[in-house]
Amino acid sequence: MSGSLNDDSFHQDLQSQANHASDYLSHQLQPPPPPRRPRGFAATAAAMGPTTTTAATTGGKAKREREKEKERTKLRERHRRAITSRILAGLRQYGNFPLPARADMNDVLAALAREAGWVVEADGTTYRQSTPPSQSQGAAFPVRSGESPISSGSFKGCSIKAALDCQPSVLRIDESLSPASLDSVVITERDAKNEKYTALSPLNAAHCLEDQLIQDIRCRENESQFRGTPYVPVYVMLATGFINNFCQLIDPDGVRQELSHLQSLNVDGVIVDCWWGIVEAWNPQKYVWSGYRDLFNIIREFKLKVQVVMAFHASGGTESGDAFIKLPQWVLEIGKENPDIFFTDREGRRNKDCLSWGIDKERVLRGRTGIEVYFDFMRSFHTEFNDLFAEGLVSAIEVGLGASGELKYPSFSERMGWRYPGIGEFQCYDKYLQQSLRKAAGLRGHSFWARGPDNAGQYNSRPHETGFFCERGDYDSYYGRFFLQWYAQTLIYHVDNVLSLASLVFEETKFIVKIPAVYWWYKTSSHAAELTSGFYNPSNQDGYSPVFDVLKKHSVIVKLVCCGMPVAGQDVDDALADPESLSWQILNSAWDRGLTVAGENSLSCYDRDGYVRIIDMAKPRSDPDRRHFSFFAYRQPSALIQGAVCFPELDYFIKCMHGKYLIRSSLFYGNGSLHLEIINGYVNTWIHLCYNTHI
Repeated sequence: MSGSLNDDSFHQDLQSQANHASDYLSHQLQPPPPPRRPRGFAATAAAMGPTTTTAATTGGKAKREREKEKERTKLRERHRRAITSRILAGLRQYGNFPLPARADMNDVLAALAREAGWVVEADGTTYRQSTPPSQSQGAAFPVRSGESPISSGSFKGCSIKAALDCQPSVLRIDESLSPASLDSVVITERDAKNEKYTALSPLNAAHCLEDQLIQDIRCRENESQFRGTPYVPVYVMLATGFINNFCQLIDPDGVRQELSHLQSLNVDGVIVDCWWGIVEAWNPQKYVWSGYRDLFNIIREFKLKVQVVMAFHASGGTESGDAFIKLPQWVLEIGKENPDIFFTDREGRRNKDCLSWGIDKERVLRGRTGIEVYFDFMRSFHTEFNDLFAEGLVSAIEVGLGASGELKYPSFSERMGWRYPGIGEFQCYDKYLQQSLRKAAGLRGHSFWARGPDNAGQYNSRPHETGFFCERGDYDSYYGRFFLQWYAQTLIYHVDNVLSLASLVFEETKFIVKIPAVYWWYKTSSHAAELTSGFYNPSNQDGYSPVFDVLKKHSVIVKLVCCGMPVAGQDVDDALADPESLSWQILNSAWDRGLTVAGENSLSCYDRDGYVRIIDMAKPRSDPDRRHFSFFAYRQPSALIQGAVCFPELDYFIKCMHGKYLIRSSLFYGNGSLHLEIINGYVNTWIHLCYNTHI
């Protein structure tokens, strides 16, 4: 019985194995399924034939980048919709706007236009009624037109064109454009007789036409958060073109008109550049002050304070408009025989913007040293205009100490091909600075260090492209630290030497020294652009403290060049720029040493946001010691009478500096800005057009 059971089990196992073998053979012998036809990108790749491993990897990276871009697009769209939702909710809740449930910006523009007295049809056609309805009848909230903050009386003495550019106007929507989005342009309506001035309006200036914005929906509020804050005087720099190269005042009426405008804006004073290249132009120690005497006599009529700049540098292009001012002709003649009196780069190119600091104590200028030439010029000015000092008309003297009148080497000269955000080049290759370097290397005991770095790149190099400025580069080696300390110390010696002689001339007068804002590459370890300009300020070093210690000895006012406009996102990424952090480092370092600090705008501001950034820096509300600027120097691109400045915005800026106006925040939509202020349950609106400029 047991044997038969074992036989049955054995036969069953054999049968099972045979069945498995049959199934396996049938599966292997059946034909494979037809391949799927590739589609889309796969079809394109198949048509091109077999690809390499590298191409496949590249395709994978491209696909991942596309996916990331899709996600970024989704985030931007969500952000845009959230802002739109908040704007619409505010208009419905506080302004009683009859907006539909799924309103878009077309509905917002149409509602605003209707409240302003316009007719907006269903297809978007917009036109003015023959008799605009009164804004006070049936309005759910008060509406204001684009009224200038300047009273009509303040334009007494202004040109008709300048006055018209800032007069109140009624809104209209350009009928040649579709009101499909915020990109539709809202412009001001002028009478036909005033159209000839439109091209000269500050809103139509060539450099203001890059972006078209709806800038303001704003109101006034009685209680001002800046009322009672410290009074910061505002000085405006006069245009250079009033004095020609023969030291003649060429437009007295234009000067009076300019000063009349400034007086109507309640500025505290003006800044006048006295150019060495004009006054001592033709012969050494032959000073011609006639044009400046005429200019100061006119300023005296308006009872404005004056800050005078001792300008020992050349100028031209963007800094002084169309005027081009060289160094004195007799100095240029000496330079032809001895070109080492000028700063020199590694390639041997001479920079004629200012004299090399290597000749501060070298008698190469017709028997005089560099600092003796500066001393004689300042002494001649004080002797000629001693009456202005006696009257108290001159409030301060700014001493030019380098390129552009700023305390720096001329490392970023556009004449040499430099363009932002290049790191610039060291300017220490004239024979006099090379002698100083050899002497310093010998005292250190390493005579082979008497050379400039040979791996510091060119004017437009980036730090990571050089062996000297890159991460863990030679700038932090023993040689690099020695060279950079000598380079910065030469700048400090120049400051000390010039200010020591200036204090002998202007005994009771305050001095001003302008500090540049070299903010590009600030987020790198080396701070390459600051190093080439003369400030030894890498991430592990405070390069401004030694400079301020010397300035403290001479009781100098430090004037910081402020960046009023935000640096574009792409510029921040490309140049690793951080103007705000640099500004606060300089301000805190100066204030900690008890120095008085002032400010000057580096870029011309045409919108309120730029002014607000400067005011927040001039009067930091979070500072427990309530420190603030002693004054602010407003640098204009050209004369006010040429229409390059928007009067309402400049008037607003001055009143804020004087502690009289409220500064409000804004909502931004796309490329434009929509400002909303809610007071007592109402929305007060004020729409006007302004343009942004980018650098």
